Amino acid sequence: MELITKSTILHRLLGYQTAGYAFLLFLITGDEVFDFPYLLFGQLATPVNWPEVVIEAAYILVLAALTLSSSWYFVRRVRFFEGLIPICSFCRKIRDGGEWISLESYVSNHSEAMLSHGLCPECRKQHYPNLPHRTG
Repeated sequence: MELITKSTILHRLLGYQTAGYAFLLFLITGDEVFDFPYLLFGQLATPVNWPEVVIEAAYILVLAALTLSSSWYFVRRVRFFEGLIPICSFCRKIRDGGEWISLESYVSNHSEAMLSHGLCPECRKQHYPNLPHRTG
């Protein structure tokens, strides 16, 4: 099974987008040079309009630059937890380099997530049996 990493996703995404934009450029240029309506459907032949090709290609290239840079930026911002994360089976601290830090600190340091504490119903019953139950 292939390991899918953020780098693999980024390269595939940018590769597919680049191939799509290259295909669009080929179609735009090919339509003018080979006159597809004439070749495929027998329409009247038209002369090559190079200024139109240049303008349409410029639009495609600007759009390609915007979408490729946006995709690169957004995929780079995604943070993955990859590999094995050593966690203490008793206190639930995580080894990060040479030090053991809390789970909350680890998640805060390695992601954009923010954690909040709460109390699940099982722990409330076990540790605070006399605590009144709140609804809503």
